[in-house]
Amino acid sequence: MEPVSLYQQHERLFEGNRFVYPVLSRRSGGLSIGVNLNPDKICNFDCIYCQVNRTTESETRFVELDSLLTELDQMIQWVASERIYEAGKFSDTPAHLRVLRDIAFSGDGEPTTYRNFDEVIQACAALKQQHGLDEVSMVLITNASMFHREHVQRGLKILDENQGQVWAKLDAGTADYYHLVERTTIPFQQILDNITAAAQLRPLVIQALFMRIHGEGPSVVEQESFCQRLNEVVDQGGSIQQVQLYTVARPPAESFVTALSDAEVDQFAQRVRQQTQLEVVGYYGMADASTATSEGE
Repeated sequence: MEPVSLYQQHERLFEGNRFVYPVLSRRSGGLSIGVNLNPDKICNFDCIYCQVNRTTESETRFVELDSLLTELDQMIQWVASERIYEAGKFSDTPAHLRVLRDIAFSGDGEPTTYRNFDEVIQACAALKQQHGLDEVSMVLITNASMFHREHVQRGLKILDENQGQVWAKLDAGTADYYHLVERTTIPFQQILDNITAAAQLRPLVIQALFMRIHGEGPSVVEQESFCQRLNEVVDQGGSIQQVQLYTVARPPAESFVTALSDAEVDQFAQRVRQQTQLEVVGYYGMADASTATSEGE
């Protein structure tokens, strides 16, 4: 079993970097290079489970594209030379995880709110091509709130042309639960419409985080409503490649948020499989962040 702590360390800084950071990703199954497009910590969601500390201001307020690309270029070289594994927290990385799986756009907020989103995706794609990383994916980890914007649609098309994957957040089946968890003014229907429209053009990975809130997990009604939302996407011609069903693995923003048990994750994942016929992978919480369950296991 891999050390749990490896998956719980997602610091945004690495040896002085401001925009690019390495992560050992349990969902990617190896090393992921993170690109932070929200160093100012501004996000249009305020999720109760978020691990970003928004009570303090960041020293870096704006994305500096030249610096970001320099950091990304250097990080790719560090990974290729395996220098990355000389760093303290990565020195215990098992051999089978010492592989670069993706370049992931996420960070301290919603990456698609970055006004030059399409330009930075294009520049990073060009750098990936320059290094000959055809087997490395470009992953957008997103709340799907901005898919209707033209510059975001251009960025998604660039991802499609460069081994891209879109991991879209869907943490609820009902509007009430959505607003409880995400704490945003953005309508739930806008998220559902955006996910459906994007899935009609490319297969999406749905990332769904569920948890205990004040000791209570999502009700059966909420779970079944979540399944219904997934089925509606498919019924409207959308393609869902996989559902990643997971729970809290790092300290959340609110103390009343805790992880589902392993058994609860397994039960929910099985419900989704039965009611949607989709591929579902379940990831356990803080008690065992290194273990995943998938269909057939």
